[in-house]
Amino acid sequence: IGYPVMVKATAGGGGRGMRLVTSPDQLLAALQSARSEALSGFGSDELLIERALLQPRHVEVQVFADAHGHCIHLGERDCSVQRRHQKIIEESPSPAVNSDLRARMGASAVALAQSAGYVGAGTVEFLLDGDDFFLMEMNTRLQVEHPVTEMLTGLDLVEWQLRVARAEPLPLKQAEVTWQGHAIEVRLCAEDDNYTPHAGRLNVFRPPALVDGVRFDHAMVDGGVVPPFYDSMIGKLIVHGDTREQALARMQTALNETVIEGISTNIPLHRELMVDAKFMQGGTNIHYLEHWLSQHKR
Repeated sequence: IGYPVMVKATAGGGGRGMRLVTSPDQLLAALQSARSEALSGFGSDELLIERALLQPRHVEVQVFADAHGHCIHLGERDCSVQRRHQKIIEESPSPAVNSDLRARMGASAVALAQSAGYVGAGTVEFLLDGDDFFLMEMNTRLQVEHPVTEMLTGLDLVEWQLRVARAEPLPLKQAEVTWQGHAIEVRLCAEDDNYTPHAGRLNVFRPPALVDGVRFDHAMVDGGVVPPFYDSMIGKLIVHGDTREQALARMQTALNETVIEGISTNIPLHRELMVDAKFMQGGTNIHYLEHWLSQHKR
């Protein structure tokens, strides 16, 4: 396949056990360090090597399959705004996906799930390079960003998952799935000024007004603690609008209304990104945020 390639831990996730290799002289060291990190993080040192795309977008497709042979997709989510291979903003529809590309990606995701005999909720993740897309992985579960799809379709995916587990048929056929407007989710995380995850107590926790089109999934209260043992995410703020522009404006308002004191968060970062010219135009790839951060150090 030539170079560049990506070395990945087969049992991994979240960017751990991953190494970009651009030339043959880098390969051995990358294999050794990725194997060590994978064994420490996941209990398995098994690796895979795949072609690396240098400027792709990260676009995933939500699929659902029941025990009766039916499988449909519920559209895509664009997860290209990420840092250290961790998503922090997700939206749907993707600014880079038209109806034809959506149909092709959805059909591929459905075909993958069906060929594996899959039953349940799943997310098929792709790297998008122009109009070409490449399979990255399938996550066999609902994901953090599933509320984006719920806001866009009006469907309760947790209920769907429970019904499918009870061997009930899917409640809709593919032709009956509709998408309305635009939805955006930001992950609110506990981070210090260097964007490093950390733990601590929330002395003040004031969520935004949950007006029409605003949803906040969290489990925090005044005095709540972000422990050091898990992901540093405090909550998920999701908005919906008739257009992407309206959704961006609603997200700006919701972020400005959110008050968290006692611990540093990435709320200021999200506020800046919501008015960033390139993000507002929808022209980001998976490396955009890292580059942006290098130009906007706190």
